Amino acid sequence: MNNTSKSEFKILELYVRDFGGEINSEAIVKEDILRQGIHFEAAPNPDAAFSSKSYFIFSFNIDNDKEVLNKKYPEEIAISGGPFALKRTVISVRIHNSSPYKIKLVEDETNGEMKPVLYLNEIFIADVTFSEEKSYMTQTTASGKSVRDLAPTIEWGYLIYLAVFRMCQYFGEDLECMFCDMNSNYINQRKINQTYSAVKSIDDIIDALDIIALSKDSNAKAYTLTGGSIIDEVKFNGDSEVDFYVRFLEKIEDKFKGKWISKIVVQAHDKDNLKRLKNAGAYIYHTNFEIWDKDLFDKLCPGKSKYIGRDKWVGRILDAVDVFGDYKVIPNFVAGIELSEPYGFKTVDEAIKSTAEGLEVFMSHNIIPRYTTWCPEKTSRLGKFGNISAPLEYYIKLLLKWHEIHYKYNLPIPEGYGEAGPGKAEFSVSAFMDAFNSRQSTARRL
Repeated sequence: MNNTSKSEFKILELYVRDFGGEINSEAIVKEDILRQGIHFEAAPNPDAAFSSKSYFIFSFNIDNDKEVLNKKYPEEIAISGGPFALKRTVISVRIHNSSPYKIKLVEDETNGEMKPVLYLNEIFIADVTFSEEKSYMTQTTASGKSVRDLAPTIEWGYLIYLAVFRMCQYFGEDLECMFCDMNSNYINQRKINQTYSAVKSIDDIIDALDIIALSKDSNAKAYTLTGGSIIDEVKFNGDSEVDFYVRFLEKIEDKFKGKWISKIVVQAHDKDNLKRLKNAGAYIYHTNFEIWDKDLFDKLCPGKSKYIGRDKWVGRILDAVDVFGDYKVIPNFVAGIELSEPYGFKTVDEAIKSTAEGLEVFMSHNIIPRYTTWCPEKTSRLGKFGNISAPLEYYIKLLLKWHEIHYKYNLPIPEGYGEAGPGKAEFSVSAFMDAFNSRQSTARRL
């Protein structure tokens, strides 16, 4: 065992020891894996029955070369056991060939078959299970489209992800968010899969949902309806962004009302348009503010800054409570971009202080922000600047601050995200749901 293996494991071990009384080891290890990605020493058997990455809207890969994209990797993994005695922890797979976290295939002593395990360099961390291949994933709609492509399920099957417009019009004006690889993901997917479409049809979505609804092995409890920003109605057949999504919502809710929790992820709209979304069937409203600091918002989200503006964006999130109600507004931010080069803060504490200001504002108004752990995809602008992930210290301090403020305002566990707490959480792109402790996990649910 080399010194690098020992030192990286020792650092992780120290974080678990020093913060273990406040935050569970599952959340700490999960954040460390998400921020650094995973390297598969050998690509999984493409014929194996697991749910593979669907590249539903972003790549969520740090490495995106042709060799990576042509291989089949699991959408998510669940890890357990190991030196930290981890309870089942669900993690989104982010391919990074230089990651110290490596999935190896080793012989299972009980049956002699090969099984995946997770290592931190040369130190065993956990046993691994790949996300399950559901029966509906390999089925096709009347038009011949794949259900996996139209309506992939993530979060260990809990969430149906309906990305019905897989490009963003901010890219056309070079105003895309600097951490985003949506359009490059679309271009890369089209190179290897000509059926990967930018705009999905309502009929195909309804057919796919029908197949999922009738399947015996679906455990889906919610769906997210989303896509890239629409700013040019002429290029979109005269439809505004709200026009476009309302039609999907109405059709889905007309046929499947009450079947799943409905969540809509769009830009920050005024109250009149929010009421249209609500009346069409949206139950939870997400609008992604991405980053709290005004100067960094303007620099890292130039399209959002130009077309709506940071102050109006925040104001519309606050206004949305009047339409959707308390705890039904759940805006996302990309945790870690506060420290990105060349514009970000220079210290972890500065970044946490800034983000905490935003959490305080929102949570004091019965809004429950959630976050995605930043994946510095190399095809995004920040990735092209050579950025690496934010340090583990940042994510631990963020989890502590998020839960401190959440507890301060006696907020419920957010709806539409599945179970909370170690061994239960299904949300896979950050550890904010894993980090709920026993005191919070018994908090009121709506």
